[in-house]
Amino acid sequence: MTPPEYETAGEPPFSWRAILEIVQALALAVVISVVLNLFVVQVTEVRQNSMVPTLLQNDRVLVSKLDYRFGVAQRGDIIVFNPPIPDATIPYVKRVIAVAGETVDLRNGSVFVNGKPVDFPQAHGATQPQAPQIVYPFTVPDGQIFVMGDNRTFSSDSRTFGPVPVGNIIGKVILRFWPFDRLVFFEW
Repeated sequence: MTPPEYETAGEPPFSWRAILEIVQALALAVVISVVLNLFVVQVTEVRQNSMVPTLLQNDRVLVSKLDYRFGVAQRGDIIVFNPPIPDATIPYVKRVIAVAGETVDLRNGSVFVNGKPVDFPQAHGATQPQAPQIVYPFTVPDGQIFVMGDNRTFSSDSRTFGPVPVGNIIGKVILRFWPFDRLVFFEW
């Protein structure tokens, strides 16, 4: 019996089909990754110290882009957004303090929303006004939110640049996954 013509002694047949299948699988993986990153979730590196101790500089977080497509930001959410300041090159990570229609007041180093004190256990440092153009009590305009860092003394936030347009929100922080020993799921 003679071997088939396409086989040669000692060498496996070259398969363009196998290479094509690998290329297709890689292309599909890239498309899925891009779609997920654009519309569902993204990884963000924390680049400031304004959220210490909740988030440290160089922490990596997973940001859900779906939460605010189907709902609105709520007080206490940790969000990633593009700051409404000229020449800003990196997204900021802050906590939502007040939403549209709510009134923020800063008195005696504390934050009040609609006349009631707002306290987050992770927040620390005296809360003082930072910019003279923002007069307190301050009512958050429609389509905007008021944000602050948990490290109140060293945070450039809505006290500095004013309220953030809802359209600037990238998403809600749902998970800190790096460093691995500080893994934590945030309220989702």
